[in-house]
Parts: sequence; structure tokens; C-alpha cells
Amino acid sequence: MTDESFLEVTDVSKWYGDEQVLHDVSFEMDRGDVTVLIGPSGSGKSTMLRCVNRLAEAQEGSIRLDGEDVLAPSTDVDDLRREVGMVFQGFNLFAHLSAVGNVALGPQRVLGLSKAEARDRATDQLERVGLGNQLDSYPAELSGGQQQRVGTARALAMEPKLMLFDEPTSALDPELIGEVLEVMHDLVEAGMTMLVVTHEMSFARAVADEIVFLDAGRVVERGPPEQLFENPEKERTDRFLDRIASHD
Repeated sequence: MTDESFLEVTDVSKWYGDEQVLHDVSFEMDRGDVTVLIGPSGSGKSTMLRCVNRLAEAQEGSIRLDGEDVLAPSTDVDDLRREVGMVFQGFNLFAHLSAVGNVALGPQRVLGLSKAEARDRATDQLERVGLGNQLDSYPAELSGGQQQRVGTARALAMEPKLMLFDEPTSALDPELIGEVLEVMHDLVEAGMTMLVVTHEMSFARAVADEIVFLDAGRVVERGPPEQLFENPEKERTDRFLDRIASHD
């Protein structure tokens, strides 16, 4: 690993009770990188993602973000989560708040912005994700794709240094997936540092600087997408990609 790495994950292991779900997982990212975690269901991808912002607690190993020790007992988890935005599989929006209300809540409550400042920031981020015409719509009035874009705007409104995406399209109807991926493409173009869990292989291939293939909680193989997709070194990687391709 280089001293310049923005995110360094080193030998991270995690147990739930007696079950070890991560085994010595290591990878690193530079600022502006897009790293995509792929693998079968139950391979530890989402758990690894959650360890980065301590929604799950790694029991062994090291995670360093921008020089700070994420796992140190002295680390303020609330401060960490202000710097690390996360978009979940579920939309997790407040049903009683409009789109702009959902997005403005964090900047106002957590960052201390005035109501007007928070609304202005929320409006900017909703326009960024293509929802400038839905500011006052409530979640029940929005499609799944629109709700997921509100969730993305909500994370972006905190001005994070790293964005985590945990299978953001898995709960969407197929025709709505494209609008969410388009927003993510735009974030990549804007230079956002992103760690993404996804089953959308064409998206992963298009945007990733590095692909990390996990199976049974272990890193089987990692590398640039052209190498992993065209000439994987491990037979397990080849089998997984063949199976994914046969279902597309």
C-alpha cells in the first residue's frame, strides 16, 4: 500500500457470533477512485461496506480513511458518518417529509445550517440528481428510482469525502435502474470517490478503477475491470462471471 492511499483496508476480519463473514480483506483506494465490490450473495460485500462507516464493527484488521484510524476507540462515529455518505438498498426516506425536506434534514440538524441554507443545499443536490421538479413531492408520490435518487441527494448534501453505495438498484424495477445508474455515472465524472456494491456488471465495467471479487468473505481476485472481465486469473472468478453473464 502507498502512503498516498485515501482509503486503506488491511486484513479486515468480521464475525457474527461464531460465523466469520470476512477473512483478512484488504484493498486500497486513492482519492477520486471508484472501487466496485462484486461477488455472490452472502459473500460479505455489504458487510465490508458497512465496516467502513462502522455500521458493522470489524473485529480485526485496520481501516484508515484520509489518514484517520476508522476503528480506533477514540474515533467519533458521528463525525465519521458525516464524512462518509451511504446509499442503501432500501430508500429509508421519511414518509412525512417532502423530497427537499428529507434532503435538508441532515444539513440542518447535523451540520447546523439554517433552514434556508439547508433548503438551498437540498435544492441544489436534488437538481443534481435530476429531481429539481419534485422538490415538494412526498416519497409516496415518487417512483422507486426517484426515491433512490432522493436518497443519493440526501447523502450528497452532507458533502462527504467518500460515497458508499450498497446495491442501490437491487430494489428497483428493471426500467428504473438506468436513472439511478445515470446519476452514479455523473458522480464518477465529477470525481467523487466511491465504493460500490453492485450486481450491475456493465456499470461496474464502465466506471470502476478496480474490481474486488469477494467469495465467502475472502478476496479471490482484484484488478482493473478489463483484466478481471477479459482475463481473470482465478477459475472461481471466471465461473462467477460466466454465471452472471448467462443471467443477463
